[in-house]
Amino acid sequence: MSIEKVKAYFAKFGMQDRILEFPVSSATVELAAEALHCEPCRIAKTLSFAVGEIPVLIVAAGDTKIDNHKYKAQFGTKAKMLTPEQAAERIGHAVGGVCPFAVQPGVEVYLDASLKRFETVFPACGSSNSAIELTIPELERYSGYKAWVDVCKGWGEE
Repeated sequence: MSIEKVKAYFAKFGMQDRILEFPVSSATVELAAEALHCEPCRIAKTLSFAVGEIPVLIVAAGDTKIDNHKYKAQFGTKAKMLTPEQAAERIGHAVGGVCPFAVQPGVEVYLDASLKRFETVFPACGSSNSAIELTIPELERYSGYKAWVDVCKGWGEE
């Protein structure tokens, strides 16, 4: 199970006890915000795309949407989200629990600038009822991100 892979990943850093599991779904930004009693913008949603043959994850604040123009300028192609089946296979986590931790080899992780306005954010941990609170430097460290990007719209820096 995906959450077990994420727990094993965080165990290497002595952080598995920081993973939160809920008796309710946290599969969407709204549900996660309810489960965590926080603002939806602090949910670090992880979106799955294909850039050519490369699976790409964009971790962004919960109050954002992909800006197609910015995305194409960054990646040189139109934003093409993976289907739920493709995400499970190519990323290693099912939709609702996709996160940048313990992913399949070859997955590239990018962090969106919309996250920089927060001290801590809550990404999922591989299941539709989990999360972990991380500082931005921790998110950088544990996500193995490739770069910061600015590919979202709908948040304060517009």
